[in-house]
Amino acid sequence: MDHKKKFLKTIKDYIPYNEQERADKEMILRFLMERDSVYFRENQAAHISTSGWILNQTHDRILMAYHNIYNSWAWTGGHADGETDLLSVAIREAKEETGIVTVKPLFEEPFSIEVLTVDGHEKKGKYVSSHLHLNITYLLEADDRERTQKKEDENSAVDWFSIADCIKEVSEPWMKERIYEKIIAKMAIIFE
Repeated sequence: MDHKKKFLKTIKDYIPYNEQERADKEMILRFLMERDSVYFRENQAAHISTSGWILNQTHDRILMAYHNIYNSWAWTGGHADGETDLLSVAIREAKEETGIVTVKPLFEEPFSIEVLTVDGHEKKGKYVSSHLHLNITYLLEADDRERTQKKEDENSAVDWFSIADCIKEVSEPWMKERIYEKIIAKMAIIFE
């Protein structure tokens, strides 16, 4: 099975956690079935992105980056840019954005899915219009004793936070209340 068919099957088989995931799963599937260009950011309306929710070895701390575009502490992640192995993309982005070397998935399957709005912004001196990210999130693990480093063109800081403190630091209300708190609630069920 080629990667696009495998990814489509992964999303079709994904069991939504709540109403947000149910609605967003339907939208992601519609985009996936309508056009291949959804894997590329050149599709200016909507494109696939992936994120990593990075836990330490004891699963009580989260590694976040202070994202320059959103002016908030956030997960790591990036565009698929034609790749369909989104777990690999999430791991690569986690390493690039935080400087950590060793990252492993806690699960091979997506942990969360969401359609995210991205406001218009400047990127490398060029204006990027508002658009949607059809986002797939993976639960990752890294060693919190490993050295971190910011990625100057994307973030201005990288740090570990307790689960309670990470929510306090996020300044985007919708991400905090609808996405990050959902992920933390799902983690509580799995790691009980």
